[in-house]
Amino acid sequence: MNEPVMQIRSIVKEFSGVRVLHKITLDIFAGEVLGVLGENGAGKSTLLKIISGIYTKTTGSIKVDGTEVSIQSASDAKRLGIAMIPQEFNLISSLNVFENIFLGNEIKNGFLLNKSAMRNRAYELLKDLETDLSPDALIENLSVAEKQMVEIAKALVNDSRILIMDEPTTVLTDHEVDIFFALVEKLKKRGVTIIFISHKLKEVKHLCDRLAILRDGHLVSVDDVTQINEEDMARKMVGRELNQIYPQRTEYSDEVVLKVSNLSIKGILQDINFDLKKGEVLGFAGLIGAGRTETAEAVMGLRKKDSGVVEINGKVVTINAIADAVACNLAYLSEDRQGKGLIMNFDIPKNITLISLASYVKGLIQHKKENSVARDYVKRFDIKAASLHSNLANLSGGNQQKVYLSKWMDTQPDILILDEPTRGIDVNTKKEIYHFIHSLTEQGVSVIVISSELEEVMGLSHRVMVMRSGQIMGELSGDAINEKEIMYYAAGLKTMAQA
Repeated sequence: MNEPVMQIRSIVKEFSGVRVLHKITLDIFAGEVLGVLGENGAGKSTLLKIISGIYTKTTGSIKVDGTEVSIQSASDAKRLGIAMIPQEFNLISSLNVFENIFLGNEIKNGFLLNKSAMRNRAYELLKDLETDLSPDALIENLSVAEKQMVEIAKALVNDSRILIMDEPTTVLTDHEVDIFFALVEKLKKRGVTIIFISHKLKEVKHLCDRLAILRDGHLVSVDDVTQINEEDMARKMVGRELNQIYPQRTEYSDEVVLKVSNLSIKGILQDINFDLKKGEVLGFAGLIGAGRTETAEAVMGLRKKDSGVVEINGKVVTINAIADAVACNLAYLSEDRQGKGLIMNFDIPKNITLISLASYVKGLIQHKKENSVARDYVKRFDIKAASLHSNLANLSGGNQQKVYLSKWMDTQPDILILDEPTRGIDVNTKKEIYHFIHSLTEQGVSVIVISSELEEVMGLSHRVMVMRSGQIMGELSGDAINEKEIMYYAAGLKTMAQA
């Protein structure tokens, strides 16, 4: 290889005296795809936030093109040609696509914004990404996958030399992933360096040239991708052998705890019918835009339905708001944990008690009880944080997800709906969550899992409902729960009538 485009030497990062990065030394080369792997809390995002100017290093040095540089802010990074596409989106919902793409990089005519030029350039960028997304679409109306495309376009607008991508494919369809891979190859040919964080080891193996693996804030190894397999990656990440990731399924009762009949939302959902049994894991599969999230939101009262009946334990219930759902012992982890689930500038206890706060109030909030319960959840879920009172913004994605799960478990639900529960989470944390789901079903809790990862749906579910275009296309159980059958229904090649 040529001289490194970036040299990282002995980088240390401490938060409130707690060291989270231990003397990281790494060379990064022009035109390569460098994969960065590690469990949640291993230090991946911290390191890359230092490179991109979001955090400042405690000690150590960074050189770009052989010259030592000081990266104190995102503006400093941008001037050096470094851009980061974050795992959690940094978009303004009330603005449209082209306004978000050019936020901070506006094209002007004198003192006035040249909206026409920005709109045209945004159209070109989106076309390059092979998406039909309109530059004039409002961010608040976009799906998670569409928001991801806007973030990528945003990063490309500056012709960045070093592009950091944190879990960029997690919410993309297979087709969109193919487009993304082609885009990365195109950027490589231009000499752009891609730093790629992902927990999808197959993608890492396919896309990356080299892999840097972190564990507990230490750089464990740097490997040529041709010299390491997926099992070795996982072993280096966790420091031990991983046993079977999916637990054995428990037996479940014939007792129906949730029944949804003829649920419809004009233009979104059509005649949704399904039931959930006590102690069962019911999977929902389908391509992005199939209506899985919308179904969950309608059941939880987050979307107004035009028709349909929801029954809990054989009794018809009216759920028009989240408080109604909680009163029926329903819980829902949204796929958008930062946008709809957690408050990033709140600490761990305040986030855990967001919904269950009433049980901590006797005239005043019982902070001692609140903190004690939060400590129990931190221990139960092995939440890694510098302090119980760390703001959620300072936690890794996996630890944020554990806090989010704790928040809903504190409502003591009988029915738990999990929407993309392991998005952006490492393999060991996934295993922890899978085994937690298993333990809940053993206690008689019923679980709905919505996931874009077919392996996850197949590994966890007793039955699977497959959706397409706002309809349930098929119901699978037993040996019929396989990738081929799921994709036949998801692609519309097979319907319930043909089963």
